[in-house]
Parts: sequence; structure tokens; C-alpha cells
Amino acid sequence: MQQDNKALHGGPVRLPVPLNALRAFEAAARHLSVKGAAAEIGVTPSAVSHQIRLLEDSLGVELLRRTGARLELTQAGRMLTPGLSAGFRQIAESVGSLQTGRKLGPLRLSLPPGFAAHWLLPRLAAYPAARPGFELELQTTQEVADLAAGSADAAVRHGKGHWTGTVSEHLFDETLTLLGQGTAGEDARALVSRSTLFISGHRHEGFARWNASLPGGPVQPAAIITVDSTSLSLKAALDGTGITFAGPELAAEDIAAGRLSLIFAHRVAAEAGYYLCYPPALERDRRIRNLRTWLLSETGDLRRAG
Repeated sequence: MQQDNKALHGGPVRLPVPLNALRAFEAAARHLSVKGAAAEIGVTPSAVSHQIRLLEDSLGVELLRRTGARLELTQAGRMLTPGLSAGFRQIAESVGSLQTGRKLGPLRLSLPPGFAAHWLLPRLAAYPAARPGFELELQTTQEVADLAAGSADAAVRHGKGHWTGTVSEHLFDETLTLLGQGTAGEDARALVSRSTLFISGHRHEGFARWNASLPGGPVQPAAIITVDSTSLSLKAALDGTGITFAGPELAAEDIAAGRLSLIFAHRVAAEAGYYLCYPPALERDRRIRNLRTWLLSETGDLRRAG
């Protein structure tokens, strides 16, 4: 595979001179003006002059010569300019294509499988997907999507809301309790004692806290099976295979429909919540704004309850 990559890309490119110096010279050569180059690049004229001198010293040739009030390219400068201009133009086109591609088409939204299946999908009937600017492409994964690298445009993440390099919009916090097809009441302990508890691996600490603070003392399930996601544990409870330890907020539609119920009223805070995350560069993107507005309207009651 490494050989194929080398053949495709021609191996590493090592510039013998600083890229900033090449950029400053190319702009000055096009404008035949240090001030014009400085305005284009966004630096001071003295910074452009310094970069050009650095380039000339590195190459050992004079590239630009001042004749009166005008700048002129030397023969070496005329030889160097076309290749640099073509190279920087190609870079600009490549970056522009990537930016355009990210801002057109469906918004690529990465989200945990449990959130997608149990919270989002039941509500998508009310989502205006057919309207321009609301198109979605859903990507479910347990991994944290690398938004900076462009693996997705936005993500719903579970945590405390602190992710470097992203804007994080709080959707709702989560509480935890036992859920199943039984009914809360005097038989709750008996139900747990004869049931298999399906629990996501990251929920064991929360279950220990919940069980230790349960009024009347802790309960002991007949068996405990650890699974890799809350989605799988909720599926087991919905199928009647066992009970689960999860957030009623995530399973609200299943609870409202009578498919699941709280075995105990007792809950503990998950010490984490769900957040909509996206890169600062896409903060003004219409698709991000549309999704954000819709999600915040759908989760308003949950935030107020918290």
C-alpha cells in the first residue's frame, strides 16, 4: 500500500525555500507592488519585503528590482513567476473545491447509534427534510467523528460539552435508571431478581451509584451481560430479553408508547449530556443553523426540566 501511495503522489515534496517567501514573491510579482501583495496576503509591506529578501538570499539571485517608483522582475524573477502562479492557483482551486463540497448537499451528521435509533428517528417525521437547507446524511458510530478533518460536518456527542476546536450546543442532560417491560410497584425487586440486566460497558459506574442510593437497599439482577452500546441494551429490553440501565430521556418515545417503563422511579444523574457539535468555520452554514434551531426546539422541555 505504501508503494502505491508513493506512485500516486510522487513521494514527499520538500521545498528548498520557505513557502511564505514564495507566496510573498508571487503576489508581489503579479501586482508589481509590495503594497498590493501585502493587502492581498494580509500582512504589512515590510513583512513582504522581508520575505522577498529571504527568498533572494536563499536562491542567491535578485528577483525584483526597483526602478524609480516601479518594481520590475529580473530575468530570474520572470523565470520563477509562471510556475509559482500556476501552483498557487491550483492550491486555491483545490481548497475552494473542498469548501464548496462541504457547504453543498446534505449535512453529514455523525451521532451515536442509541441517540439515532431511540431519540432522533422517532422525531424525524416532524423534521422538514424536504425543504432546501434541511437535507441530512446520518452516520451512526461509537467513535468521535473528527470534524476538523471533515469526516462529518456536525455531530451529536455524549459527554460534558468540552471538545477542543468545536462549538458545542447543549441539547439535554441525562439521568439513569432501570428500564424494562415490567411496571413500577411492589413487584419491582422481584422483577429485577429474575431478569438479566443488559448494560453498556460505560454504565457500570453509574449503575453502582444508582444501586447504592436505591431506597430500600440495592437489588441484584439474575445475571448481568455487558454490551458495547446503549442502543443494544435498549434493544434487549424492548425485545423482552431482559432489562437495561439507561436514560429515560433517550427512551422517551418508547416509554410514552408503553414499550418500556421505569422499573423504579429512582434516578441518578449521568454526569454527562448530549451536545450538537460543529466546527467554528461552519457556524454560519445555513444547514447547521437549521438543524440547530430544530434540535433546540425539540429538546427545550428536557433542558428546562434539568
